[in-house]
Amino acid sequence: MQLVARIVAMGRALRLSRQLRQIESAIGTLSAPLRDSLAMLTVKELANAARAESPHLYGSPPDRIYQTWGEGSEVGLERALSDNAQVRMRGIALWIAVVYHETENADHAALTSLHKQVLRLLRVIKESAGAKPEVYAQWGTDGRGEAA
Repeated sequence: MQLVARIVAMGRALRLSRQLRQIESAIGTLSAPLRDSLAMLTVKELANAARAESPHLYGSPPDRIYQTWGEGSEVGLERALSDNAQVRMRGIALWIAVVYHETENADHAALTSLHKQVLRLLRVIKESAGAKPEVYAQWGTDGRGEAA
């Protein structure tokens, strides 16, 4: 059974790693003002996901409550590849929030490594927002007013 779990986790990590490269590419196409907006959207999506009953299933239909992962990353990626900049930013923020929570307490090395890559991506987004106090004020909380 452990072998099956390891294979499933590795497959999921590979899929999310491919998606991460596409998300990084989508972020690279955004202008500086849009990156500021992306930072704010990402904070909001992380907070919304943290308030959800199952944060890793955020963005998925409610009937998926007993699954290991939901459809939020696929929905976010689909939106992130949109031609519309607003839809693209919302998709990127959704993808980051879902994958952050999905990989946060992962037991498998591949998913733990992916979580570190998502944290690096969050740092890049935070730094690209510049010295905007409104972004930094919200960045350190988990959506419930508590430090992350």
